[in-house]
Amino acid sequence: MPNEPVQAIDESDVRQPEPGVALCLSGGGYRAMVFHIGALWRLYETGHLQPIKRISSVSGGSITAGLLALKWRKLSFDPARLRQDFVIEVVAPLRALAGETIDEEAIVLGLVLPGRVSDRVAAAYKQHLFGPATLQDLPDQPRFVINATNVQSGALWRFMKPYMRDYRVGEVKSPTLSLAQAVAASSAFPPVLSPVELRLNPASFTPNSGTDLQRTPFTSKVILSDGGVYDNLGLETSWKRYKTILVSDAGGKMQPEEEPKSDWARHAYRILDLVDNQVRALRKRQVIDSFKDGSRNGAYWGIRTNIANYQLPSALPCPFERTMALAETPTRLKRLDDVVQERLINWGYAVCDAAMRRHVDPALNAPGGLPYPDAAV
Repeated sequence: MPNEPVQAIDESDVRQPEPGVALCLSGGGYRAMVFHIGALWRLYETGHLQPIKRISSVSGGSITAGLLALKWRKLSFDPARLRQDFVIEVVAPLRALAGETIDEEAIVLGLVLPGRVSDRVAAAYKQHLFGPATLQDLPDQPRFVINATNVQSGALWRFMKPYMRDYRVGEVKSPTLSLAQAVAASSAFPPVLSPVELRLNPASFTPNSGTDLQRTPFTSKVILSDGGVYDNLGLETSWKRYKTILVSDAGGKMQPEEEPKSDWARHAYRILDLVDNQVRALRKRQVIDSFKDGSRNGAYWGIRTNIANYQLPSALPCPFERTMALAETPTRLKRLDDVVQERLINWGYAVCDAAMRRHVDPALNAPGGLPYPDAAV
């Protein structure tokens, strides 16, 4: 149906997943941004990062992916030079951002001054990470896909170098939108950091590229929210194309409440959490089941994973109670101290290593230790 948020598959033109590896980076605020650094660190030093064909991200994962994309051409992908290029170009700027609280100031100023909260978040990303870069500064390979949710159409809005699009509204080829604004849209957590508003020229859309909504105001004013609203794993755009899927999941988990609030605002927020939790669980189940039945290859690792479940005697020491404490880091763009950052990086590194050696490349040598051994997890 044309008014459904998920595009129907034309059964006469069903494509089998093509060979290649896609990496999906979930949402989760600074918690996800920093956890994914550790996963990328391990992929880099094992030689598994450079061959990836697509990196798809949402929310906090898009902050990490956006900087990785911008710095991609500066990376040697030589494990011996990891600390000379990857750590300097990618890890250090992301850690510096994680030392700044940007959501609180954006919200406060958004309440008292003209302009949207999301505009101030985009300005912070521009100042700390992306500068004047646009989507045209992304590499041609791998394909980076920064995902947001179109609040008007209910569909996924994808930011890429070749185009940005929503299958119902249509596509704009070779977009010159700032990278900071694309990442801000992808990480516009509702309700406080959402929405992001894009003002576009309807004439910039490729004619007849949308199914049923290629008309104003859909093509002149696009209202976007966090990509995790639609797909918290950033899975969809990779799942449709590639045979091997790697998923790094630092998403949150809804906590039980003995006495849920009954006022409309907090009750509505609780209901949204329930919906989000169910969608996330279904996406995760889809991934795991596909690995079990052989329809996809790859690995899933999560911030709430028990590393003991991989049954690797040489897995790095990560006590479950310690990693679960890290998983409770709030979904915020709020300052993380150095020790918490290093423990999140260590945990992302260790669980990625275990997943890759158990399910993708058993020939990999065990790592010599954690990136920040003094911090442990």
